[in-house]
Amino acid sequence: MNYDLIIVGSGPAGIFTALELIKLKSNKKILLIEKGNPVEKRHCPKAEIGSCASCKRCAITTGFSGAGAFSDGKLSLSYEVGGDLPMLIGEDFAQELIDYTDKIYLDFGADTKVEGINSGDAIKEIRKNAIKAGLKLVDCPIRHLGTEKAQQLYYKIQTFLQNNNVDMMFNTECKNLVINDNVCTGVIIDQNGEDVTISAPEVVIATGRRGADWLEKICAEHDIAHAPGTVDIGVRVECRNEIMEKVNEALYESKLIGYPKPWKNKVRTFCQNPGGFVAQENYDNDLAVVNGHSFKDKKSENTNLAILVSHNFTEPFNQPIEYAQKVGELTNMLGAGHILVQRFGDILDGKRTWQHELAKSNLKPTLKDAVAGDITAAMPYRAMTNIIEFIKMLDIVVPGFASTETLLYSPELKFYSNKVRMDESLNTNIKGLHCLGDSSGWTRGLMMASVMGVLMGRKLKEAE
Repeated sequence: MNYDLIIVGSGPAGIFTALELIKLKSNKKILLIEKGNPVEKRHCPKAEIGSCASCKRCAITTGFSGAGAFSDGKLSLSYEVGGDLPMLIGEDFAQELIDYTDKIYLDFGADTKVEGINSGDAIKEIRKNAIKAGLKLVDCPIRHLGTEKAQQLYYKIQTFLQNNNVDMMFNTECKNLVINDNVCTGVIIDQNGEDVTISAPEVVIATGRRGADWLEKICAEHDIAHAPGTVDIGVRVECRNEIMEKVNEALYESKLIGYPKPWKNKVRTFCQNPGGFVAQENYDNDLAVVNGHSFKDKKSENTNLAILVSHNFTEPFNQPIEYAQKVGELTNMLGAGHILVQRFGDILDGKRTWQHELAKSNLKPTLKDAVAGDITAAMPYRAMTNIIEFIKMLDIVVPGFASTETLLYSPELKFYSNKVRMDESLNTNIKGLHCLGDSSGWTRGLMMASVMGVLMGRKLKEAE
């Protein structure tokens, strides 16, 4: 089997690489390889059985459109949010690409409403309180697809690609790359237990956060230039909508960054879901992590958001993903394979949370099968201290956020650590090999990964 371009991974970066090539009328014969299912077959059984079924291959984290599109479906419309790609290509160009990519999303049916563009007294008050707390409020308009609407939108994109002769292999695992003399000439896939080689002069790896650890191993095996980057370790916080009401109305998603004492590590809010639901995702090796969903129509009485502590490691340590996984595994062990949940007040009091205490609270957990316990028994001291201090800082911006009944779910982990070295044309040190999206270490989120795909499509077209 021979192709002009092989794309490994059908998240936003891979999808938009193919989309842009089609828009530019490229004649490339394209193959897209995806470990999971097509959109229409991505289905989580939890909706029927009420609890996580611990599927061998999680439908939330794998499949066409990737993990992000099946969580909350938010598009950040500012270059200041979404990773380090602007450092590689320039801030003005990154914003230009965001505006262009946003129009493509609109063409496929994204909601025309943009959240978080208010500039009145409410925003001024939030910013003033953030400054008082020692936090930076990042202005970022948000286009919210919604979990269920995102599925419909990406199904349209999937159909468009298929109708424009993009071949797709679903439920197909890419085992390795074919690299000789620093030239990538194809990939090795698993077909019914046998290794099959598919050839192409250009290979794009866009495996997302789900495939970050796989790409890290591939880079080490083939001497693909990279450096250990950042992993985020944190918690998913849930409180009543009434607590977050002013922020939700003014910003929809508040993006706040702080550097709490004593270590002054970067801590940030991420993926805020007004009226949302806390959800479980399963990674390889039975690792259960927590995330948040936000639907366009279905709403809860709670708001959830992530608080993430950035970890940057220095020599001699070069296994940040494995480090974060160990934290997650230890937390899963305490919860007997489930997500742990604990009240903030119990953390401050130095005690575990009991299930009967949650039942008495004003705040009812939206992740029903989370296990009450003690997340501090697994969370590293440095990360836990950063989270506690950051929540206290947030309480100045959002009074009541640090209340006794505020819930913390663990583990929330973001694997982006392996930053692949590339030039402005997205070339690695291996000829014919390009690495995109969250797995490359350069992006964080739907929009910036999509932008990277658009840029890749243009560069491939230019080289024809």
